[in-house]
Amino acid sequence: MRKAIIILAIIITVLSLNKASKVIIPKEAIRFRVIANSNKEEDQLLKKEIIKNLSPEIVESSKAKNIEEARKYLKNNLPKFEEIVNKTLEEKSANKEFNINYGKNYFPKKEYKDIIYEAGEYESLVIKLGEGSGKNFWCVLFPPLCLVDEDMPNVKYKSLIKELIDKYF
Repeated sequence: MRKAIIILAIIITVLSLNKASKVIIPKEAIRFRVIANSNKEEDQLLKKEIIKNLSPEIVESSKAKNIEEARKYLKNNLPKFEEIVNKTLEEKSANKEFNINYGKNYFPKKEYKDIIYEAGEYESLVIKLGEGSGKNFWCVLFPPLCLVDEDMPNVKYKSLIKELIDKYF
């Protein structure tokens, strides 16, 4: 009987550890969004290439110690973001128009991994490619919290306790 209670306690612990935790974006946050022209493969690949090329700047912005520092970095580097997008479009021979806006921008409601992110106007850096009617990538620049795009591989978490239970029971 005692062994059954211990096993039950371990199972309950494992189940509670494997539940997704709620991610709350603070009110004092700066989001980042890149919206593809369309859902056509070439437009989605172009979006991903732009995100890849902007990554060093995004990483640099995540080093801000507070939101004011992050705002200053973004405002001062808007021309650099624009240059990177422009260069990427030229390299890919994509004659698409684009728009970069830092300020209050609309984000639609999004459900990701059982978490609902409400629609609304948020302080953000938004890059819209062409018509901006395709799938988008978004993350939180400050405080740094990036979400993986739907078509990227899922992250798999391991549980030592679950592995032990699977191995011995």
